[in-house]
Amino acid sequence: MSAETYRDAWGIPHLRADSVLELARAQGRVTARDRAWQLEVERHRAEGTSASFLGPGALSWDRLARRARLADTARRCQAALEAKDPETAAWVRAYVDGVNEGLSETERPTTPGTPTVTSPTSATPTPQAAAPEFTRTGLTPGRWEPWTPLAVWLATHILFAGFPAKLWREHITTHLGPDAVALFATDGPGTAGSNGWLVSGDRTTTGHALIAGDPHRWIEDPGVYQQIHLSCPEFDVVGLAVPGIPGIAHFGHTGTVAWAITNAMSDYQDLYHERLRRTGVGVEALGPDGTWHRAARHTELITVAGEKGTEGETVEVEVIETDRGPVIAGGPEGLDDGTPAALSLRYPPRVTADLGFGALLPLLRSRRVADVDRALDAWAEPVNVVQAADTEGGLLHRVAGRVPVRAEVNRLRPVPAWEPGHAWDGWHTPPRAGLTDGVAVMANQRGPATPLGIEFAPPHRADRITELLAGRERWSAGDMPAIHTDTRLGSAAALLDRLTPLTGLTPGAAALRDRLLTWDRHMDADSADAAHYAALRTAVVRRLAAHPVLAPASVPPAYPEVLQPWLALVPRVGHALEHLLRAEDLYGIDRAAVLRAALEEVAARPPAGTWGDTHRLAAWRALPDPTPAPDSTPALDPAPTLTPAPAPGPRLSGDHDCVLCTSPVPGVTDLAARGPAARYVWDLADRSGSRWAVPHGASGIPGSPHHQDQQPLWLAGELAPVVTDFDQLTKESDV
Repeated sequence: MSAETYRDAWGIPHLRADSVLELARAQGRVTARDRAWQLEVERHRAEGTSASFLGPGALSWDRLARRARLADTARRCQAALEAKDPETAAWVRAYVDGVNEGLSETERPTTPGTPTVTSPTSATPTPQAAAPEFTRTGLTPGRWEPWTPLAVWLATHILFAGFPAKLWREHITTHLGPDAVALFATDGPGTAGSNGWLVSGDRTTTGHALIAGDPHRWIEDPGVYQQIHLSCPEFDVVGLAVPGIPGIAHFGHTGTVAWAITNAMSDYQDLYHERLRRTGVGVEALGPDGTWHRAARHTELITVAGEKGTEGETVEVEVIETDRGPVIAGGPEGLDDGTPAALSLRYPPRVTADLGFGALLPLLRSRRVADVDRALDAWAEPVNVVQAADTEGGLLHRVAGRVPVRAEVNRLRPVPAWEPGHAWDGWHTPPRAGLTDGVAVMANQRGPATPLGIEFAPPHRADRITELLAGRERWSAGDMPAIHTDTRLGSAAALLDRLTPLTGLTPGAAALRDRLLTWDRHMDADSADAAHYAALRTAVVRRLAAHPVLAPASVPPAYPEVLQPWLALVPRVGHALEHLLRAEDLYGIDRAAVLRAALEEVAARPPAGTWGDTHRLAAWRALPDPTPAPDSTPALDPAPTLTPAPAPGPRLSGDHDCVLCTSPVPGVTDLAARGPAARYVWDLADRSGSRWAVPHGASGIPGSPHHQDQQPLWLAGELAPVVTDFDQLTKESDV
């Protein structure tokens, strides 16, 4: 046969084919077999139709997807790809053909009386085990189009750069003035991050480089990354794929060169306040030339499934696009979402009709870092910091992606569309960086991408990784998990340092203070001291947010629900606590009094257990468990644009500013919805020495032996070996 599927002991697919196109088709098919429910959720999200089976909780996202014109942008990008890069376009189509073949083999829903809400496939199905979510919702797997992978990529990353943070800056400036922007500048609630480090051959036991790290994203079930091995006569690559996207974009090892990314924290999307008016023939927008210009306008209908079997509704959405971009909130009259003014979004793929898919095949074909470097010249979004190394000693550390050149104010907040000076004027040249003492560390801190962004992660993770790497002269692949799982909390100093001078404490509060001042500052799951620190942090955050100076900012502007997580005051205070405590003055707030009251509060009602008792995994599922444990703690919704999170899972070590970045939301919940979505170590001395793990498993089907089998590894910080020798694998089928 022209393609074969093998599996290793962890159920990870290893695909071998006679050609690039047959391999892409096989990748699409095996992804549909393993992740059918996940693929269909992502397709519907990209098309703005997820409320048709997920219900009202998904409506706000669907509105954004329609109004931001995600599907239409994907179609434009696919058409441009067909014209400019027919080889890549054919490769994407082959992947889509495989997805449709795999989906056609999925069992149809069998729940009596449950409606089907998507179009049927053309193929006669050969039933395979289906995810139970299809039966629960009545969703029938539909058909993917050649542009669907591009739409999925766009939907996955449209909020990645955190453009709603500009609304927060405008909001907090209104209440506290422009100086407040810097006080609250930190890694926000919806921004994804990562750890990544490269160790040159001069610092390893083998004389060849190592690349290691862990991308931090929402922990979803099924996972956002798919371990996979792709082999054909042109290349043999192992890595982490994004389900629904062909190839291996972010983390890969070809045997002679390996690469990995972290989020560059760059700002490449702009928001514009628009002045719109209705005319007899449509809608017009006031431009920077002082004249009114015709805006594109049409309406679309969103079907919303009813809750608990009730009849749903159909919601009309007005889609408007000005010369700046699609209007994502408001309208000529504010529409029905209460937004006082229209807001348009300008984002690169809508402007260029290019999502950077032209980089994906060259990455797979790379043999040296120079090949990776050339491939990344075509990268568009998200904007990443890339680290790469090859077996000949070549090293690469650069930014990849497209960031527009425009006025500085565009990057800070929404700007008036009717004023001149806010247009885009070309693209920045992606910066490059070198290594220091044989290592390069990126953890979303200020670095090579600094000229391209506004807010970056605090330096604690990067500083700690650098410190740990400096503690040993030579490193091996097996040494790296000790860095992945480090729990030292660098940001704790800001709070603990302010405890020492406090006076007038009761004996209980003084004892709590003394206990915390001798704590080792490691956020370990079995640490009672870490639990006491977290409880004190929560009390401080809530008291600061409730202070009359800050409390008025708790009422957010009336933007759509999908944007509200970026406008919530308590999480903002929680993530910016270090800045707020260390500022010379905080608008006259008596921080000593706040800390004293918080100490007394926790001393009176101390936590009963350890950090892991409340710091638990809250993995997001599109369709939560219908029967959560009755005594389970309500979970923070890690993806507020969708549906509620399930009951929390296993106990976790780590915290937001630890290298083991399992992020709670201080002041809101100790549950962690974000964390390492994968861990990897790429060994350039011998690819078989590489290691990896994901939070759940290779299969997205509950009940599969490989649905959760890697979770014990992930929780323990252990890694599974990367196996690429087909003689050591079990053949599953011909494709």
